[in-house]
Amino acid sequence: MQRVITYIDGFNLYFGMKAQYRNQFLWLDVEALSRSFLLAGQTLAATKYFTSRVANQPEKEKRQGTYLEALKAATGCHFFYGRYQSNVIECKGCGSNWPSPKEKMTDVNIATQMLLDAFTDKFDTAIIISGDTDLIPPILAIKSEMPQKQIGVYFPPKRHSIHLEKLVDFSGLIGKKKLRDSQLPDNIKKPGGYILNRPDSWV
Repeated sequence: MQRVITYIDGFNLYFGMKAQYRNQFLWLDVEALSRSFLLAGQTLAATKYFTSRVANQPEKEKRQGTYLEALKAATGCHFFYGRYQSNVIECKGCGSNWPSPKEKMTDVNIATQMLLDAFTDKFDTAIIISGDTDLIPPILAIKSEMPQKQIGVYFPPKRHSIHLEKLVDFSGLIGKKKLRDSQLPDNIKKPGGYILNRPDSWV
C-alpha cells in the first residue's frame, strides 16, 4: 500500500472556510477529510494538524479549545502548535493603537515535518491542505532530492495558489460536499465521559 501523510494548515483552512461558508463547516473532522482524498491502493499513515492557540479572546479561545479537544477524542491526528505574536497597529489618522495578534511558526512547523518525514521515508505521497506559498521551499527540496515522492495540494476555499499548483504532482480545491461530508458528530464523549458539543454558532 502507498503511504499518505496529510499536512493541514489549520488557520489557512479555517479562514478559507470562514470566507466562503462562514461558520457552516468549522466542526470539521480533518482526518475524515484526509481519507476522502485517498485513491485505491493508498493508506493514511498520519494526519498532522498545525495551529496556534488563540490568546486574549475568551470566546474564541473556548470554541477553539472545544474543537481541538473534539479532534483529539474522535481522531488519531497529531498536533503541532505555533504561537501568537502580539503586534500593535497604529491609526495614522487618529493616533489610536490596538493589538493585532499574528499567528507564527505554522509554515516552519509544516516544512520541518514534511522534510523529516520525507528523509526518514515515512510517506510515499504527501498531501498539503493549505494555500500558503511559504511552503514552496520544502516542496522544492523534496522534489529535488527525492523525485519519487509524490506531493499534492488541496486548497481550502478561497485559498488557491497558482504558484503552488505549478510545483506539485496533483492539486484540487476543497469543495462544499467534502466539507459537509467530513463533519464531526455534534456531540463527542471524551474518555472520562465528558461531552464535547459543537459550538452553537458553528452551524
